[in-house]
Amino acid sequence: MKIYNEKNVLDASIERLTYIFNNFDNIYFSVSGGKDSSVMVQLANMIAKEMNRKFDVLHIDLEAWYKATDEHLKELKKLSQIEHFYHVCLEFTEDNAVSQFEPTWITWDENCKSKWIRKMPRGKDVINIKNNVFDFYERGMIFEDFIVDFAKWYRDKNDGPVACGVAIRSQESLNRYRTIASTNKITYKGLQWTTKIDLDIYNFYPIYDYCTEDIWGVVAKYDLKFNQIYEMMYKNGVSIHQQRLCQPFGFDQRVGLDQFKSIEPDTWEKLLNRVSGVNMGCIYCRTELLGHIKTSKPSHMSWEEYTIFLLESIGIYAPEVMEHYIEKIKRVIWWHKEKCKTELTDDMEHGNDNDWCSWKEIARAIEKNDFWMKRLSFGETKSGYEKLKKIRDKYINYFGVGEINKSLEKYENKFKSKDD
Repeated sequence: MKIYNEKNVLDASIERLTYIFNNFDNIYFSVSGGKDSSVMVQLANMIAKEMNRKFDVLHIDLEAWYKATDEHLKELKKLSQIEHFYHVCLEFTEDNAVSQFEPTWITWDENCKSKWIRKMPRGKDVINIKNNVFDFYERGMIFEDFIVDFAKWYRDKNDGPVACGVAIRSQESLNRYRTIASTNKITYKGLQWTTKIDLDIYNFYPIYDYCTEDIWGVVAKYDLKFNQIYEMMYKNGVSIHQQRLCQPFGFDQRVGLDQFKSIEPDTWEKLLNRVSGVNMGCIYCRTELLGHIKTSKPSHMSWEEYTIFLLESIGIYAPEVMEHYIEKIKRVIWWHKEKCKTELTDDMEHGNDNDWCSWKEIARAIEKNDFWMKRLSFGETKSGYEKLKKIRDKYINYFGVGEINKSLEKYENKFKSKDD
């Protein structure tokens, strides 16, 4: 195991988990079914058993999972010290970065029940739209809002301070490193591996200093259960450092779409039918066409001209989407001029604090199908969701699929009474 701050990271994580159980009565762990959260919750179960403690688990099921993840979750549900397992299968709005016509999709959408990627899980711990117990829930809310509201609901339900275990590792991304290293956050009693979320609610990151090899080292040392999809990914040539289980349509996650095609062909077929743009994303997700790693333009164009070209190309098929992007760009231009006192440059000039955006960054956001323009510091809005719904409703039959189905129904009805 890695030595960090003069301590074995496994020993350090055990000390952190023990600290949580010694200082909190209300504890739950966020579990995705991936390797990190799986190791975290199984270590927690070992410690809780020694201390004669119980804890709860929150699992947000986003529908687009591998079958192997389902099997692993069944294993985790059998852990001896789990009191309540909240298996949430509600309708959440998720990013879809592989389509201009459907920039988001809704998990477990009752209106698309016949196309669900998986059957709705069964069990008394499964919470869906028919037996929802969360008074704060709104159909189509985003995952990030739900987990914060769940923590508040859990605190009020248990009437006391709450500790939530989260299995992020600082090695995985700069954002996760910042979550740990930030000096601006409020911590629990000065512990840097904690973050205050709300009144009496704290996130704890017990395995933040693990590297990928440490995760698998703990699995081997204690013979822990793990998601078998990792074994299949490894056999399919995916490095242990590149294996991801997130829902597969996001800006970063779409690079793993081809794994569904190779590992679980049946699931791949359902992905194609469920979400717009999946096959295109599989083919081009690792190319500059969808803004992967870098972006490029024709040599005779400036980045501003290239941006306009992209907008006009979108406008041919979906003028409402083009106008949506134009509104965002106008806001960026205004902000640069009024707040930063600079004009928007063609490419970013490094070292200038006011030069936070450029035409190149705008072009890259459009290439990545970033409907909300998160790369440019915009966020989701209620009015934006209404606009998105209208666009989706308008273009749902853009390629004539709906009309073809109607024609087929007429044809079938016409000949239903004939022998042939």
